Amino acid sequence: MTLVHQRDRASGDQGPQPKRRRRRWPWVLGVLLLLLGTAVLVVWLTTNRARPVTMRQAQSRLPKGGGAASSAIRPVPGVYAYSGSGTEHLSSPPLSQAEGPTMPGTVTLQGSDCWIFRIDYSTHHWQTWRYCLHDGDLWEMGGQSWQLWSIGPINATNLSTFTCAPGTMSLPAKPVPGQKWEGKCTGTNSSVKGKTVSAGPYQFIGRTTLSIAGTSVAAEHFLRLRTDSGAQTGSERSEVWLDARTGLPLRLQQDIKVTSATPFGTSTYSQVGIFTVTSMVAHEALP
Repeated sequence: MTLVHQRDRASGDQGPQPKRRRRRWPWVLGVLLLLLGTAVLVVWLTTNRARPVTMRQAQSRLPKGGGAASSAIRPVPGVYAYSGSGTEHLSSPPLSQAEGPTMPGTVTLQGSDCWIFRIDYSTHHWQTWRYCLHDGDLWEMGGQSWQLWSIGPINATNLSTFTCAPGTMSLPAKPVPGQKWEGKCTGTNSSVKGKTVSAGPYQFIGRTTLSIAGTSVAAEHFLRLRTDSGAQTGSERSEVWLDARTGLPLRLQQDIKVTSATPFGTSTYSQVGIFTVTSMVAHEALP
C-alpha cells in the first residue's frame, strides 16, 4: 500500500480540482446602477417645477395709483384671493404639473366698459379673459394663456391668444334658465402652426347663492361646451359661477383635452381643475 501511494504522488495526480466560480456580482451591480441612474434622470427631467403664486407676487404686478375708475356693474380692480387644485398633463413628452392651492385672481379695468380677469394657476401657467359691456350684457371678447414646461434644463413656453366673435356671451342682463347662446373664439399658439377655432353652446343653468367668507353672494351658474378644430382638436367643458352684479368669476370648474402637433410629435394636453374665490376684498398694489 505504501508503494502505491508513492507512485500516485509521483505521477502528479492531485485528485479532482474544484471548479472556478465566475464572479458575476460586478456585472449585476453595474446593471443596477445603470437602472438607478436612468430612473434618477427621468425623475429629474419630468419633475414638476411649478409652484403656487402668492398674493404678494400678484400685487407686485399691479400699477401704482390704480387704473380706470370702477363702477357698479364692474368688479373693483385689484387682486382677489382664490384657492383651488388641478392637474395639467402632456402625453408627449410625458409631463405633469399641479395647480394651486393658492391662485390669485387679478382684475384690471380698461376704458369705461371693459375689464380683464387673470388667474394664476401656478408660476408656470396663467390665463386671462377680456370682458366688455354691450347694452347691459357682458360679452367675452377673448384672452390669452401662457404656459411653461420644464424638461430638465430646457424651458419650453407657449402663448395662446384668442379673439371671440361679437355676441359671445358671458353674463346676459336677463337670463332665463335653460337659455343658450352660441360662442366662437379663434386664436393662435406660439408653439403650434395655424389657427384654432373654439366654438359651442353656452347655457344658463340658474341663479344660486354662494357663501364667500361668511357673505352670501348671488351667482349666475353657466355651462360652457366647446369643440376645438383646426390646428388643435379637442373639447372643453367648463362650469362657471359669476357674480350676478359684476360678472366676477366666483368659481370655475373645467375639463379640457386638446391634441396638437409639436416638435415631439402629436401630443394631447389635458387640464382638470377647479378654483373658487375665498374673499370679495380686492387687494391693491403693494406700497
